Amino acid sequence: MSTFACSPILTPPPAAPDGAPIVNDGWFPDVDVADLRKARRIPAEMPAERLRDAVREAIIWTNDQLEDWRAEQAAVSFAEVPSSTVDGLSRNVVLYQLAVGACAKALLIERQRDVDLTGAGQRKVDELDDSIGELRRDALQAVRRILGRTRTSVELL
Repeated sequence: MSTFACSPILTPPPAAPDGAPIVNDGWFPDVDVADLRKARRIPAEMPAERLRDAVREAIIWTNDQLEDWRAEQAAVSFAEVPSSTVDGLSRNVVLYQLAVGACAKALLIERQRDVDLTGAGQRKVDELDDSIGELRRDALQAVRRILGRTRTSVELL
């Protein structure tokens, strides 16, 4: 007589909650990771730690892009820099959130290659290559709009 034993099906634990908003430097706005996850349609399976790392890096990039502009402002905080409002929020805050969200998602897509992928998984990631460039473009355009610059620079040779 033989015995057939089967180990239980293992399911990964649910992703940890995104936690508290990431506190910025006091002048630029804080970033709510849960809101960013929803707005950028980042899957719930993405670990909160990985998402928070990407958002922190995106905040640093965005803040660096705006540092010279910040030095020229007399406002106490980013939200108090005079600008029109959209849905009750400062236009600049909306653009800042767009820049951070687009940059963070581009970073996350790039880092999906960290994992050993099957052929189908590799093809799916390869399809996302174009969106990485588009997300980086969106982030840069949002920053340029805050700065009051045009989307493109053209020089005659």
